Amino acid sequence: MKSVPKARIVFFGTPEFAASQLQAIIEAGHQVVCVVTAADKPAGRGKKIRMSAVKELAIENNLPLEQPSNLKDGAFVEHLKSLDADIFIVVAFRMMPAVVWKIPRLGTFNLHASLLPNYRGAAPINHAIMNGEPETGLTTFFINEAIDEGGILLQQTLPIGKEEDAGTLHDRLMKAGNQLVVDTIAQIMTGKAIVRPQSALLNPNISIKSAPKIFREDCAIRWDLSLDEIHNQIRGLSPYPAAYTTFVSSTGEHIEVKVFRSEKEKTRCELKPKLLLTDNRTYLKVALPDGFLHLLQVQQAGKKSLDIADFLKGKNFKGTWMVQYQVKKPSRSVENRDIPEFS
Repeated sequence: MKSVPKARIVFFGTPEFAASQLQAIIEAGHQVVCVVTAADKPAGRGKKIRMSAVKELAIENNLPLEQPSNLKDGAFVEHLKSLDADIFIVVAFRMMPAVVWKIPRLGTFNLHASLLPNYRGAAPINHAIMNGEPETGLTTFFINEAIDEGGILLQQTLPIGKEEDAGTLHDRLMKAGNQLVVDTIAQIMTGKAIVRPQSALLNPNISIKSAPKIFREDCAIRWDLSLDEIHNQIRGLSPYPAAYTTFVSSTGEHIEVKVFRSEKEKTRCELKPKLLLTDNRTYLKVALPDGFLHLLQVQQAGKKSLDIADFLKGKNFKGTWMVQYQVKKPSRSVENRDIPEFS
């Protein structure tokens, strides 16, 4: 079998998802001539300065590293040109300006965590689960002027488990991406790449689904939705940024919690919708028109995440309690460097 020519690569990425792909490229024997990642930022309650997962890996492997604040900076662009790279690869990084992605002789490709053209945008993993999709996948594509609309190189489909959350799907997609990225490099370097325009995959009768950034209001549980839709919202936002709701008593007491796991009990329910039911020991569930949603793992503000039995040890829900849709700090996108943004 003829060996694949080794590529000179500039890699752009920030979170763990991207670091996994960089590791695969290194192990495949390609020459990473530069790694570009986000600037170090404060993170966590202590606001300690934290480097990205990609930066940590670059340092471990003694790879040249850049952390530009402006990708259009003249000196930075000239430096990239001087590296004489064959390919630029982008994974979970910010928008790439044309002055950068046009540099390499064989092009710049991106790994996106969806089956394009569906779920273009920053949060494809979350939105696929929130929409109840049975499957998703990965796409490598050449970057062009439009966000996530370049010609497709390779795709891989993965099923989504009925109870799978965004965290476990993220990890499976991350691992599957390793081989897809390496295979894409091989096809480009051997001149065997077949590029399919996304327009060829569009159905004029079916709207493509988008994956915009997740905002705080997207995380507030919409109790007016169906049992299935609420369950999907919870698992699509777990473990981060996490769906949240407020328990409200008839006496005016409020308890705000994040919900990480839930379970559906489909049945005809004639109780008042949004009524919170519990035995104060083993279960906590919400009455809905099409059944009950059991809350299995929750976290009260400032406390640890707990299974519901442990959560109830410190509570005594007396009287009538309801769940409430209540948005906190609306119109702000949520950010976490452990969860990739793909555009």
